[in-house]
This record gives sequence, structure tokens and C-alpha cells, in this order.
Amino acid sequence: MNLAETRAVVTGGASGLGRAVVERVLGGGGRAAIFDLASSPGAAVAAELGASFHACDVTSEAQVDAAMAQARDALQGLNLLVNCAGVVGAGKLLGKDGPMSAEYFEKVVRVNLIGTFLCDKAAAAIMQSNAPNPEGERGVLIHTSSVAAFEGQIGQVAYAATKAALVGMTLPIARELAKFGIRCMTIAPGIFMTPMLAGLPQDVRDSLGKQVPFPPRLGRPEEYARMVQSVVEITALNGETIRLDGAIRMQPR
Repeated sequence: MNLAETRAVVTGGASGLGRAVVERVLGGGGRAAIFDLASSPGAAVAAELGASFHACDVTSEAQVDAAMAQARDALQGLNLLVNCAGVVGAGKLLGKDGPMSAEYFEKVVRVNLIGTFLCDKAAAAIMQSNAPNPEGERGVLIHTSSVAAFEGQIGQVAYAATKAALVGMTLPIARELAKFGIRCMTIAPGIFMTPMLAGLPQDVRDSLGKQVPFPPRLGRPEEYARMVQSVVEITALNGETIRLDGAIRMQPR
């Protein structure tokens, strides 16, 4: 699929990796809709970039279904979903204030995992009715996992569990949706410059970047967006997880 042909929904599109994807899609001639919380700067970002904005809590099935239908109408179609909405979910199983609560663990699961699932199924339900392109393709679903899926650190028990689950969902979804010409891929970023990291002192950011074998720096959101473009344009990419991490392998802490 050509980037100019994309009609993309990007969850968490108001900032960070999601915003970079929106900018890439629009810059390539496609159309994009931002899904983010009503309290986010999503409306202002959408107006600035030329996207549509749809306030949506991805943990709500009703909100996701309604927003996906609204986005389809605003974009005059839907053939790309990029799931960037998520929370860090840092916390130990046995923390200094006691064991992690089930409520906290469930919150991380609802946002990172169930939120992606809800968006996947809502988007796929629309994409299955698309007219296929010359290769028989009707759409692409992209998950945002993390290297924590493979080397979760101490304090990432909830986060790593959700990111590993996204990896685990990828092949079954790709296999199931193959008959519709819908692909499913996952990107697992390493240490990237996100709004959260941008708030850290420069020396801390430099130290984190030096942990990456090469290039010895933090990943750039536009590099994630370029990977999304590659997934969109290379039809043979399906049912797989791509690490985008500069060869880093995270240590226990």
C-alpha cells in the first residue's frame, strides 16, 4: 500500500510516537485521524497538522467503536490503524508500600492491551469491506510493543506483561485476517525520546542514550514513523515483530 493512499487512525496521536506517525502520513499525502483523551492536546494538534481529532478512551468499547466510525467518515475510508496509546505502568510486584494492587495491574492491562484489542477489532470490522488493492490488500494493523516484552526490567511487571501480550497477538491476528487481505504487524521500540523522557535532565538522557550500542542515542519518534511507513509499503511484512532498538538488550535494572 502506498502511503499516499492511507486513511489512518493513530491512537495516542497527540504526542510522541503517535504524533510523528500522523505527521509522516500527512507528509506522504495520506489522511489521518488522531484518537486521544479529551484532556489531551489532540484537538489543537489535529488543527495544526491538518488531521481530524476524535476524543476517545481506548479502554471503552463503546467510545472506540463510535470514534472508529466517525474517523472512517471523516477520512472517507480507513485502511491503517497504528496503536500508540499506552501507559508506562512502572511498579514492583513487592514495592516499598506493599504488593502491587490488582487494580493497578488491571489498569495497565486495560490501556495497553485491551485498548489495542478494542481498536484492532473495530478497525478490522471496517477494513474487511474495503475494496482490495491490486495485491488484494484491504488494510494494516500495527501494534506498538517494547523491548520490555523480551527483557522486562525490575519494576516493569505490568508493562512488560502487556507488551509481550501484544507480540503474542500479532501472528494469530495476521493469520485470521489474511482471508480479508488485512495485515498485522508489531513494532517494539527501544529507548525513544518521548514526552516523558524529554522532561528528564540532559545528562540523564545522555546516559540512557549511551546504553544503546549503535547509534548511541535515544531513538527519534520520526524513526518510528519511518518504520510504520516501511510496514505499510512492504506487503510481505506480516505477522511479525520488528525491534527498533539500536541493538540494546535491557539489563535487570
